[in-house]
Amino acid sequence: MERSRAAIDAIAEAGDDAPRVYGVNTGFGALSETRISAADVRALQKNLVRSHSTGIGPDLPIPAVRAMMLLRAQVLALGHSGVRPELVMLILDMLNRGVHPRVPAQGSVGASGDLAPLAHLALAMIGEGEASHDSVPAPGKTYDSVHQPGFLGGHAQTTGPLGVRPAAPVMHRSAEALASAGITPIVLEAKEGLALINGTQYMAGIGTLCLLEAERLCVAADVAGAMSLEALKGSSRPFDERLQAARPHPGQAKVAGNLRALLAESEIAESHKHCGKVQDAYSLRCMPQVHGASRDALGWVREVLQREVNSVTDNPSVFLTGDREADIISGGNFHGQPLALALDLAAMAVAELANISERRVEQLVNPALSTGLTPFLAAGSGLHSGFMIAQVASASLVSENKVLCHPAGKEDHVSMGSVSARKLAQVVANARNSIAIEIMTAAAGIDQRAPLRPSRGVVAAQAAVRKVVLPMTEDRALYGDINAVNGLLQRGELIAAVEVAIGALV
Repeated sequence: MERSRAAIDAIAEAGDDAPRVYGVNTGFGALSETRISAADVRALQKNLVRSHSTGIGPDLPIPAVRAMMLLRAQVLALGHSGVRPELVMLILDMLNRGVHPRVPAQGSVGASGDLAPLAHLALAMIGEGEASHDSVPAPGKTYDSVHQPGFLGGHAQTTGPLGVRPAAPVMHRSAEALASAGITPIVLEAKEGLALINGTQYMAGIGTLCLLEAERLCVAADVAGAMSLEALKGSSRPFDERLQAARPHPGQAKVAGNLRALLAESEIAESHKHCGKVQDAYSLRCMPQVHGASRDALGWVREVLQREVNSVTDNPSVFLTGDREADIISGGNFHGQPLALALDLAAMAVAELANISERRVEQLVNPALSTGLTPFLAAGSGLHSGFMIAQVASASLVSENKVLCHPAGKEDHVSMGSVSARKLAQVVANARNSIAIEIMTAAAGIDQRAPLRPSRGVVAAQAAVRKVVLPMTEDRALYGDINAVNGLLQRGELIAAVEVAIGALV
């Protein structure tokens, strides 16, 4: 970093005799041919940050802001941005002391980087704009991200029986937030404003958070499917290892292995072993193929994001040729197209988990399909409606996801990757709710199979659900139950309980 900064300083020190270098002594974008005098270099960088701070819409939740900050520090630390190490240290101090810029969620098209969101981050670094000063969570804890419903998990509201949301962070003037944390704002030098706002850290940060949650949802979907299969007296034979080897997609093999482990040692399965039924519905029989395809797609998305978070994505980039000499090359590494396509695929992959989950809920509540279970799993058919509208709610979420899964990355020269990231966040939240509805509904079906016991894995899942949701003995408002099961998924408690019983799932 110091050597690449020295190369930028050499240009700045040459004053008006230096050649034009984009972002160092020229304007930006359409004004890139406009020469800026040496005396105005600092003002140029400050004005850039101010003018690009045009974000609108709801504020990003704290986890997304922290992800952006961390990835921005990472890009600068790779040493090709020509900035002082002090910029990275400032971002790290803000992270470690809980100073979080206010970053509106909308306003980026994902082409010349996520300009507006990153400008709001930079604005706080120079002591302007707004920021919160929060306590940093203890090791092993994370920031709650439920400040925006449905965005990066405006999800399970788990702080009480009715799911009351915590308050959003309190915003202050950035200078005040920095001062309260003992941090001094920075004065930007040549190129540093541009280096802070040019890149893909908005879409990469949100995309990575969503990917990690989507990967956890893949495992939760396997658990939910196993619960539904037991409640519906389905067969585990379609998950036979030999059958999977005949079509060796890796995701399919992982899901089938999970299902075999989840469904082992089941009294319910033994009870209908010779029932004569030929085969189950697709939503049960094809879980390895459908869940597995989503896993394989997300595996490719992970590869893209892993490359991106370790890439130089600003412009221009500095490549050293001597202690104070360098090639400074303008290019297009800020363009978000690789991420836009990957995040659109991730949204489709996650949506399919919800799609097949809703079909299993239909199997559970439809009396024409759920042999031996009461209509809609109600305690008294007619007088009670049971889980009738829970299935409708899941169908609504699935339909919403289909709209959200229209690709955003079609525009001619801009990636719209930021929109892809925001849509993915909503799809993940919807899918988690759909899977929570299935788990809640399947648990009611398993209750009706008593005294027969399901498999060890499903017993463990059922016990975890019953810790937060009472059995259905009469109609009640189900939104609290859905939120409670959603919380089990968010906190990882459902999967953890199952793994204690049967070992690690993949």
